[in-house]
Amino acid sequence: MDNNNPEYEMNYLYSNTGKYPAIRGLDYMHDDFSGVNTRAADWWNAGGLVTICWHTGSDFTGEWTDAMNDEVADWDAMLTPGTDEYDAMIAGMDKAAAALKELQDEGVTVIWRPFHEFDGTWFWWGKGGAENFKKMWRIMYERYTNDWQLHNLIWVLGYSHNGVDCFDWSPGDVYCDVVGADSYDGGAQPTLYTAVSAVAGTGKPLCFHECGANPTVSELQQTRWLWFMTWHSTYLTENNSASALHTLYNSAYVITRDELPSFE
Repeated sequence: MDNNNPEYEMNYLYSNTGKYPAIRGLDYMHDDFSGVNTRAADWWNAGGLVTICWHTGSDFTGEWTDAMNDEVADWDAMLTPGTDEYDAMIAGMDKAAAALKELQDEGVTVIWRPFHEFDGTWFWWGKGGAENFKKMWRIMYERYTNDWQLHNLIWVLGYSHNGVDCFDWSPGDVYCDVVGADSYDGGAQPTLYTAVSAVAGTGKPLCFHECGANPTVSELQQTRWLWFMTWHSTYLTENNSASALHTLYNSAYVITRDELPSFE
């Protein structure tokens, strides 16, 4: 498997299952806006759905290690309009907004999952606590929706595997469309599903937006996540056997790309 080929996971899945996943996950990490947008548009035009996250540092550049290691020196300054820190935050957010606008102009809908695993507090956007996180989320939402006029985004509020104090971290019902969670602990995580479903209420779907070992069909039928997303590279290849992948992707319960309706 050629890990330098951005299609290697998709090729691996197809070679083992004869199917492509309905949703492809991408990441604006390393400021790879052009590359991600190309892959997103290609996937959408082939009939698939696209979800994008963003591992980035507190200056809105960099990668996963920056997201993990960075700290915000002064949250009050960063979240107060008129400060240099606020202006820098807005400029950083606007980089992704411009990329998402390009996708909107191409007719691509994006399942947008910013600042994920916030309640885990291992990324900088969660280290400042729930109140600062919620303020920053609302700033991004309003900036993207009102100033950038981005109406191609489905906003995913993505919790970690912790599944505790979920209400404390919710920015409000109007600020997200889908509620989800990540877990690499195996299975479909029914306890986590119950925890985040309390935040979603009765009107929002729930997604399992990062996992290592995929849930089985039986587990998914008992814990009704709208979708699951296997994480990249060895998370896919070493935690899931080829036979398990084939069974899952060819189940009548699981929708693959070829089974999606047209979104034109």
